[in-house]
Amino acid sequence: MKTLRRLVHREALFAVTFVTAGFLALFFFFDLVDELRWVGRTGAEGYQLSHAFLYVVLSIPSHLYELLPITVLIGTIFVMARLAQSSEFTIMRTSGMGPWRALRTLLTLGGVFVLLTFAVGDYVAPLTDRAAQLVKVRYLGKLTTGATGAWLKERQDDRSYAVNVRALTPDGGMLDVRIFEFDAQGRLASQTRAASGEFGAEGAWALQGVQRSRYELRGAEEARVEHLDAPALDWPTRISADMVAASLLKPDRMATIDLFQYIRHLDANGQSAQRYEIEFWRKVFYPLSCLVMVVLALPFAYLHFRSGGIAGYVFGGVMAGISFFLLNNVFGYAGNLQNWSPMLTAAAPGLIYSVLSLAAFGWLVLRR
Repeated sequence: MKTLRRLVHREALFAVTFVTAGFLALFFFFDLVDELRWVGRTGAEGYQLSHAFLYVVLSIPSHLYELLPITVLIGTIFVMARLAQSSEFTIMRTSGMGPWRALRTLLTLGGVFVLLTFAVGDYVAPLTDRAAQLVKVRYLGKLTTGATGAWLKERQDDRSYAVNVRALTPDGGMLDVRIFEFDAQGRLASQTRAASGEFGAEGAWALQGVQRSRYELRGAEEARVEHLDAPALDWPTRISADMVAASLLKPDRMATIDLFQYIRHLDANGQSAQRYEIEFWRKVFYPLSCLVMVVLALPFAYLHFRSGGIAGYVFGGVMAGISFFLLNNVFGYAGNLQNWSPMLTAAAPGLIYSVLSLAAFGWLVLRR
């Protein structure tokens, strides 16, 4: 049995590696073509072809994390179908590899891919993606997203603050900072705008080029406005550089622990964390989809193939992998819009494919 397990594992690892390399090469080409539109634009030091190439290379781990369950399915289907076509799997069955032993063999292999997917998605991809963003920040001048940048909220005693950071600079500073202060009744108490700012080491932002307006209510109909222009101002806050960067970057590119801490910050300040909670649970369940994929591939070993018929089944595996990827994204968007339970929203695609996998396993393997 050990020899048979090694044979299946070796063939599956080779096939999955080959399919993954092919997909990554395709994504590399498309990303490089897309990055060429930025080449030649003047930033801090100018964005050149070598910088675009480096950015695309650093984006590979993120694509690897997204592709692994799909390539595991395609590679495993190809191996199991090829073993069935050449009658090798029939010989394995007569040698004592029953359905449950075959299932355990593939689940062991799937466990390896679960660990690999988790390691890439939680450690390698966030680091390389952050490095890729720094490349763009350095050579294009700043890091921003959308039209208004990052919005954050914080409570201090009976006061609440809405903070807007338009962009981050190559050296880790902030550009165009706006701070809106509200009193206990929710009325606007002050508005502060700074041309730039730095993250202080002792829980304060060092703002430069400050323009500040304070609003004081006198009676029911009279208000007083005070204006202050200052070259610098220290604003005490618990908002860190990681929180600002998290609001500028996509949540699916963050590590699980960073997502958890950011969700706690949003909950503590009364902000909606639905989108980040869904992404957190997707981070938890997504690596486990590799187990679902290897179970879905097992029934292909019990099919009878005609000459050349294997290509159609591999194509079906490709379609199944793409449909899983699309379903995962659709449930994420729908859950965010409909305010579904984050855990169920993230787990639903895996549960659906688990039912399909077990149904196919029961019908093709156990009943037949």
